[in-house]
Amino acid sequence: MPREHATRREDGHHLQADALAAALTHASWLRAYGPTSWDQYDFWANPVGRRAKALYYRHGLRALPVVAPFVVLDTAAPRTRRLFWHRQRFAIADAHYAMGFFALVPHDPRWRGPAEAFVQALVAERCSGQTEYCWGYPFDWETCFGTWGADTPLITSTPYAFEAFEAAYKATMDPRHLEIMQSIARFAHEQVGTAEVAPGVRASAYSPNDRRRVVNASAYRGFLLAAAGSRFDHPEWLADARAALAFVLWSQQDDGSWLYAMDGKDAFIDNFHTCFVLKNLQKAWLVLRDEELRHAIDKGYAFYKSHLLDARGLPVPFARTQRLMLQGRELYDYAEGINLGLLLADADRDAASIAMTLLADVLDRWTLADGHFATRETIFGRNTVPYHRWAQAQMFRALVCAAEGRMG
Repeated sequence: MPREHATRREDGHHLQADALAAALTHASWLRAYGPTSWDQYDFWANPVGRRAKALYYRHGLRALPVVAPFVVLDTAAPRTRRLFWHRQRFAIADAHYAMGFFALVPHDPRWRGPAEAFVQALVAERCSGQTEYCWGYPFDWETCFGTWGADTPLITSTPYAFEAFEAAYKATMDPRHLEIMQSIARFAHEQVGTAEVAPGVRASAYSPNDRRRVVNASAYRGFLLAAAGSRFDHPEWLADARAALAFVLWSQQDDGSWLYAMDGKDAFIDNFHTCFVLKNLQKAWLVLRDEELRHAIDKGYAFYKSHLLDARGLPVPFARTQRLMLQGRELYDYAEGINLGLLLADADRDAASIAMTLLADVLDRWTLADGHFATRETIFGRNTVPYHRWAQAQMFRALVCAAEGRMG
């Protein structure tokens, strides 16, 4: 998909150079700002907001008066979140920062210290009371199925730590990182519940404590077990991976899209969750080389291009939504779109161009003077409060990945 607007960064090499410069500026900002941050869920993590959200899930529009004030504050005055919650550290963010810094190490050894610091933070942040290594959120998460307490292991968080320790092992050859990776895979294989929906098709739960049928959760688990099963020669992990990935394929709609979940709740189609599914399928395909995966990826990315990018090639937050949305664009959509485009560059003729279009817009409009990124655009303007998990860290890694062609 060619860009329909010209910028001063039309040349790909210049884009890569600018991406590297932006990543290094962000690293300087991060050093000063620190590893804790505000978060997208701040208003809903505090007890009052969490109860309001629970009422909304239970009573729908009748509970709108209790959630509306939080929605308005989050959208129109996001800095007021400091009145309700506090900055925290997030494993997903630490994993992305670790991967980004380790990717910089071969080109500048000075980044090894920050990379290892983020990996050590992951060790400290692992879920308490669990035999195997796993990670979740540091806040109570109110869902349409009830409250999931802080420190609940999540299959949507844990694979990022697997990749971070994989990057750490590649850089250091420390066998302890391999041991942690194997522990993560055992957690995914043995403790995350599954439900058979058809012969050989098993939906993966979010955590050991639920039986949801969320599509991206199955995609994450499928990729993790495919990668670990291949690396560590565990055929039972590979078989489990194929069953989880079969559920993702079983869930794909005729138009190539995926609903968020297949359990009667959360039947929306959004941008970055679609990217989550596609990137995990692609990474699993790189291990398994299953042509059914290839077909699903091609079909899913075609949907992404036609429904989740606008005429300028910029991200559309939702293709199908269940409630009124006040945001126009999300940093998360840009970060995942860039990563996905780079990942699919050899598989789809439009992917590299899409990644460059997204990258150019980030560099032109989303990168702020101090080095962090705007978080979202809403009907009230731009939210510039930095959320490491949503998605400062993901964008940092996306910039490093985009710059690697120049550096390598």
